[in-house]
Amino acid sequence: MGAVRVINDDGQFYGEMASAGTKLVVVDFTATWCGPCQRIAPVFEQLSVKYPNAVFLKVDVDKCAETAAVQGVSAMPTFIFYRNQSKLGLCQGADPVGLESKIQQFYGNGSSEETESPVSGHTDLSSFITKTQCECLNESDEHNFLQCLTADDGYLESDCDEQLILSITFSQAVKIHSLKFKAPSDKGPKNIKLYINQPRTIDFDMADSNTSIQDLTLTTKDIEEGNPVPLRFVKFQNVQNLQIFVKDNQSGSETTRIDHLAIIGSIISTTNMGEFRRVTGKKGESH
Repeated sequence: MGAVRVINDDGQFYGEMASAGTKLVVVDFTATWCGPCQRIAPVFEQLSVKYPNAVFLKVDVDKCAETAAVQGVSAMPTFIFYRNQSKLGLCQGADPVGLESKIQQFYGNGSSEETESPVSGHTDLSSFITKTQCECLNESDEHNFLQCLTADDGYLESDCDEQLILSITFSQAVKIHSLKFKAPSDKGPKNIKLYINQPRTIDFDMADSNTSIQDLTLTTKDIEEGNPVPLRFVKFQNVQNLQIFVKDNQSGSETTRIDHLAIIGSIISTTNMGEFRRVTGKKGESH
């Protein structure tokens, strides 16, 4: 039996979205008269069993016309993906392969340890990183920056000395709560300077001389266990890009290595659920 929850009114939709927390929410906007919707319905049921850490909702557009309108649903079926009450993306049409690949993209690797954020109320922001706009100074050709942004086998290694500058661009503004570095105890980063919202990637001279927003000193325990290292959250409330200057590593070895970097936080919701309700009132009534 699948775990799809059928939504019968707009209020129920907002309630489910709020209670889902940091879990991925997959919403099937459907209609009883729509043939393709009926064809893909059993597939949607199967996917809800296969991906138990996500919340699967089925919304009848005729019963929940306001929700469908606010979410911009114009064709059936439309599948929209959310986390923390914010839209991640969508796919249209009865395309089982496309639907599942989108779920995999936003789901994480499927184990509850990874998809359940280690920090309550926050989530891994990896799906909001615009990888084509990320840059790393002094990365080795074989072990580049993108390899440490996934939990796979690859890793990032510096090239001609131990220093690195990582520039990370987000697809929308985020709040950053903590950073997780997983690295070997000898080659892992030690002293780090953080910068945000720079107009371009800073170079090593600037990184040394510019005032950072926060400095961190990582312990071998932090990097061996990959524990979240909390930031001064109040300073990271509207981050478009984050630059991490790795000054040195734990043992003074020639190169620095990072197996996995995770950024934990939340997005500044551009589609805030609180604003959806305003559709029913007059414009400007509630702020």
